[in-house]
Amino acid sequence: MKRILLAMPVVVALVASLASCKKNNNSSAPSAKDPNTAPQAWIDRFSSAAGHLQVRTATNGLPAANAPVNFDQGPFITRGFSPAGKVVDYYNFDVQPTAPAPIYVLIKSGQTTPVTGQLNIIDVIPGEAGYNDFWQIYNVTVPADYVANTITSYQEIVAKGYSVTPTSAIVNCPVVPKGSTATMRYPAGSGAGLITGWYKDTAVYYFTFGEKALSVNASGQVPTAPIYVSFNINPGQPNGGPASGFKTEPGSTQTHNVIASLPSDAGYSPLWAVTVYDNNSFGSVKDLPSATAAPVLVPFAGNVNCPVVNIQQ
Repeated sequence: MKRILLAMPVVVALVASLASCKKNNNSSAPSAKDPNTAPQAWIDRFSSAAGHLQVRTATNGLPAANAPVNFDQGPFITRGFSPAGKVVDYYNFDVQPTAPAPIYVLIKSGQTTPVTGQLNIIDVIPGEAGYNDFWQIYNVTVPADYVANTITSYQEIVAKGYSVTPTSAIVNCPVVPKGSTATMRYPAGSGAGLITGWYKDTAVYYFTFGEKALSVNASGQVPTAPIYVSFNINPGQPNGGPASGFKTEPGSTQTHNVIASLPSDAGYSPLWAVTVYDNNSFGSVKDLPSATAAPVLVPFAGNVNCPVVNIQQ
């Protein structure tokens, strides 16, 4: 049998070629994650950690943890009055802080629009410290060859060392369990479906309300606007305040809660600073002048996320 001898340069070239093949076989381009098959974040807006006015008890009938929520029914939607006394409807998404939470939008280097197909990324959900329905947009610059949804957490953004730039824009996007519904928007016909995002490599779902473009104020906070409300039992009395429910006209869902501005007004914000007036003035309160004239019981009862979704003409 003849032995075939290879010259040293040929051997070196062959070894290099084999190493290259092995390297190519072991390497692969980043693969996108599919939100339809990814684990889902567990969402509970009504736990004692997440809720304030809307905390689940054994008797109040609030939905179970991670169960779909129909926000088109009480106690999640309220009918009140506009500054001029027109009927308005707004959702109730409970008390929210004025410090916005960050939401991360990925944009390829050299471009100005988000990566096509990439889901936005958040790092907190209801019940966790720092959560807010109101999100300040942070732009994340990714390489030009970035593949959508290969990054699905803030931790990965940090690990990659991508540039993160805050904007002044705020979006109102309450995080809710998958399957939840809130079909009303202002103006009518604007998108009302759930949007999918990423939270720590899990799929998360949220509504968006865009009745007015929002920006952080001079203090970097979510702006607020006044709302005047009354309860069935006045605060300070047994079982009074929010636990007693909003006072309504007999046989009706019409409250005499009055918002101080509309989405078309410069001072509008869906984060309402609540003033509680004496319910003995309920019958006389039907617009902003009469609301501000009513005796005040609690001048500042908290800030609530209540986007206006309907204004009757």
